[in-house]
Amino acid sequence: MTEDLPPGLALSWGVQPVQRRGPKPALSVERIVATGIEFGDRHGFEAISLQKIAAHFGVSTNAMYRYVRSKDELIVLVHDTAVGLPPELPSGWRPAATAWVHAQVELYAVRPWLLEVPIRGAPVTPNVLRWIEVILEAMAGTGLSQHDNLGCLMLLDGFARNYANLARQLGASDNTPVQAEQVGRFLVPRLIAGGYPMLTALYTNQEYEDGLNDDLEFGLTRILDGIQILIDTH
Repeated sequence: MTEDLPPGLALSWGVQPVQRRGPKPALSVERIVATGIEFGDRHGFEAISLQKIAAHFGVSTNAMYRYVRSKDELIVLVHDTAVGLPPELPSGWRPAATAWVHAQVELYAVRPWLLEVPIRGAPVTPNVLRWIEVILEAMAGTGLSQHDNLGCLMLLDGFARNYANLARQLGASDNTPVQAEQVGRFLVPRLIAGGYPMLTALYTNQEYEDGLNDDLEFGLTRILDGIQILIDTH
């Protein structure tokens, strides 16, 4: 029984509920989901709601329950569709992992509201699972166990999500960059007097900046180097 499954699982795989007798539905799940994605792209995650989508179509909120059972189900469907299919990855586990992380970061840059979608368990919808499938396929030839490959996946996914979230927050900030000249003039003597030699050196060498710069490549390379060591030990 699909009623016993988590919200959105059956619909995401194209399993429609048994239609009741009556007039043909005026809407469809696909139109509702597409509208939810449009709202998210324009106004952010909080704009994705049954009430707002119902108002957009000129129907009551109760009428929406003919298509989706709850807001949770709506969010699951919107998320999976908005994520879409992963890119085709290059051969070799390391180039594939690099491309996979970059694709995720780019996706979050285009649709930052995806970072706000609640995580309520292991992925179960088709597009999200396809992202997992392709990176596990790329890792399959490493000689690592399935458990280790899944651990590598979680590490890469967490890094991509954390980087994208940080980039989003920095991009939305109106604060003056910490490397601004006037901030440096204020802080450096206080860092010296306060006993912050490491930070003083970073400031005076202009290494301490309010930005990500090459952090994506630096962090990703370190992670991939660590995975390579794990592979070599096997």
